[in-house]
Amino acid sequence: MRIERVDDAGDARLGDYRDLTDIALRRVREPEGGLYIAESAKVIARALAAGHRPRSMLVQEKWLADAERLTAAHPDLPVYVVPGEVAEQLTGYVVHRGALASIQRPELPGVAETVAGARLVVVLEDIVDHTNVGAVFRSAAALGADAVLITDRCADPLYRRSVRVSMGTVFQVPWTRLPAWPEARELLHGAGFHLTALALSGDAVDLDTFRQAGHARVALMLGAEGDGLSRRAVQAADSVVTIPMAGGVDSLNVAAAGAVAVWALSPARPR
Repeated sequence: MRIERVDDAGDARLGDYRDLTDIALRRVREPEGGLYIAESAKVIARALAAGHRPRSMLVQEKWLADAERLTAAHPDLPVYVVPGEVAEQLTGYVVHRGALASIQRPELPGVAETVAGARLVVVLEDIVDHTNVGAVFRSAAALGADAVLITDRCADPLYRRSVRVSMGTVFQVPWTRLPAWPEARELLHGAGFHLTALALSGDAVDLDTFRQAGHARVALMLGAEGDGLSRRAVQAADSVVTIPMAGGVDSLNVAAAGAVAVWALSPARPR
């Protein structure tokens, strides 16, 4: 390994890791200069297995063995070894998971490429909570969705918290960004998808009834916390679907609702 021990949080070599809570980092999407931070050996391993290009790694002394294993295919990758207090000064929190990696942000594919061959895709409209975005990706990977599409205002799936909550499945599930409605509707219709809005509405059908219709390709639309899907999104939908509730509860958290709907609509489940 190319080990470099650093004792000063202000060292220029640690610039990628400084101020991870800065909102500007969330907004950097350009592949030429963009980066994201992966946290924990498991997440880093999944990112590298997906072919993402690492820039450097930051670890504490006791995690060097993990770093050696992770960087075996990248012998020239700088591995910065820092004391725990330096890691905390850099990030603003105690780094419990041992390792951080700065990774070059890959260029996103087009919508057509992302959904090619997909039967069930999840569309996230303006979901701004990184935890919910990560949770939706994890459910998509675990329960049988083929891809995730996000609107421009949606939280970044490659932001550190999203990646961590997803357990690295943001590297496993194909995803890209959608244009605004109604252009997004035309793209998805052109690919043969039935647009399905998960929303509270008087004309909504229950999830099981919708599933029995047997649509070959479904784009499941999930909306932001609180307000749900926008009016334009609901108007773009071919069907509005709801999850029947009990106990006087009117709805679920968007990540939980998405998990229920993906499980119900998964092509892997028999009709």
